[in-house]
Amino acid sequence: MVIPALYQPYFLMAVLVLMFIAVYRDWVRASVGILVAVLLLVVSGILTPAQSIAGFSNPSISIIVMLVLITSGLKDHYDIEAQFTRIYGKITSYKRFMLYMMSKVALLSSFINNTPIVVLFTPFVVKWGKHRMISPSKLLIPLSYATISGGMLTIIGTSTTLVLRGFMQEFNLAPIDPLHLFLLGFMATAVVILFIVFIGNRLLPDNVDLIEKFEQNRREYLAENRLSANSPLIGKSVITAGLRNLQGLYLVEIVRKEELIYPVSPEEVIQQNDVLIFAGNTENILEVITTFNGIEIPVKPLTGNQENLHVVEAVIGANSSLTGKTVKEADFRNRYDAAVVAIHRNGEKLSGKIGNIKLKGGDVLLVYAGDDFNNRVDLYKDLYVISRVKKNAKQFNQNRFLVPLLAIIALGLLFIGGIPLFTAILVIFAVMVLLKMISLKTIKRELDFEMVAVLALSIALGQAVIKTGTGELLGDQLISLFSVFGNTGILCGLMIFTTLLTSLVSNVAAVSIAFPLAYSISNSLGLDGAPYYLAVAFAASAAFLTPIGYQTNLIIFGPGGYKFRDFVTIGIPVTLLYLTVIFLGLRMLYPL
Repeated sequence: MVIPALYQPYFLMAVLVLMFIAVYRDWVRASVGILVAVLLLVVSGILTPAQSIAGFSNPSISIIVMLVLITSGLKDHYDIEAQFTRIYGKITSYKRFMLYMMSKVALLSSFINNTPIVVLFTPFVVKWGKHRMISPSKLLIPLSYATISGGMLTIIGTSTTLVLRGFMQEFNLAPIDPLHLFLLGFMATAVVILFIVFIGNRLLPDNVDLIEKFEQNRREYLAENRLSANSPLIGKSVITAGLRNLQGLYLVEIVRKEELIYPVSPEEVIQQNDVLIFAGNTENILEVITTFNGIEIPVKPLTGNQENLHVVEAVIGANSSLTGKTVKEADFRNRYDAAVVAIHRNGEKLSGKIGNIKLKGGDVLLVYAGDDFNNRVDLYKDLYVISRVKKNAKQFNQNRFLVPLLAIIALGLLFIGGIPLFTAILVIFAVMVLLKMISLKTIKRELDFEMVAVLALSIALGQAVIKTGTGELLGDQLISLFSVFGNTGILCGLMIFTTLLTSLVSNVAAVSIAFPLAYSISNSLGLDGAPYYLAVAFAASAAFLTPIGYQTNLIIFGPGGYKFRDFVTIGIPVTLLYLTVIFLGLRMLYPL
């Protein structure tokens, strides 16, 4: 089936709209949605098979992959959190901590992938707040926003600029000026940080931490029950006693004297004086007591404090293979050596039998973690653990100064035009491999093939938008709509369109659609395309309005106990300030 050239733009727009709806409504995962869209374009004759997979050989995609692995190597071999604690652990002022914390993570995000930075620092930031009676909801949105804006300080700080760089290479365009990128990024980041620290923090909610809420209202999450001395369940296994498939409840732990048994095996034999802890719809506990002779409700909780409970918070990633599956279908217990205590979504605890709840990206799981939980999380990469079971102390790399020194030299040569970006990143990657800071195990653990597929296939979508003339068609519409305000009005319209796009879908998808528009607009008007490409880059990173616009927002959404409106409340003024600074900066740097 070959679509006539006249109708190709409309066919492509229909495919893109359907793809965005399917991904936005969680009908399919992002990689699946983009893959189906690309396949439809190949079948319809819009793209050739070679064009559909050309993104996999794009140097910018390779750079993103290497940066993810480099970030993992640094995280595994440098005690970044300890350094952070030493510098900021004694700060008692909320505003001072916010200023220092946001500045630090923004700087780190300009060189390191921002997703692991948020995962790494969330426990520390939450702990700092708890010690000073400050809610995590007052701290975590600032953490995420600082990494988002800080990523725009350098070309390697975010996938947005790297994917844009890939498009520009495909069309033989002059690369982004790193100095202009830094100047604009620095101004925008400074404004975002200062606004949140001194004014915007009043717009942040004051929510109760999930773990704290768990401790305050444990019967809302767990039902604790002691066996009577003559209980007929004593001496029976869990499965024989009929405690495996209860209506609305799940046996997650047995407290036996000083021993905690978690997760509970079906073959575990029940002993006298055991305390059985059930999770799920705890209102059904009376039914269990009526059904099973010898189970009693204790007057007060019998288990110990939070540390003894081994309660761990974990967030489901946007591209997790758990999405769309129930806890039971995912075989969560055996897969992670852990039992789910409660599931939170949009700031609310979900009711009903935990095993039958379908999981979604951004869900926060409260789990009882077994001894092998950490290793399995690292293996499957479906969860971001926010409060982690303690590990043994790491032995950090003794050559800790070599890689930063090499990075400074390589990036310095890059900045002055001495070596290409790909070569600079490849040198750092190779040295870390030689120093055994990146191993085959690291690559297997950290290499996210779904992420690579999304990035590479997005390149194909962008090419299709230009090849079919869709970019020119939409660009003409945007020009006619904003031309009354001149070239600056057109630039402003492009930024608004891209910002709204990135608030609904990923930043990569936003760049894939907006770049062809910028390309067509600059060609149609005969203008220098640099300010329009930079406008697309910054607007595609302005993911402040919704929790679904960027991975870091999704990670802190649950632990902060946020609701969708919380991001809108703080996100609107932050977005307006951010875009205004970029717009004014572009007008100063380029004649429009």
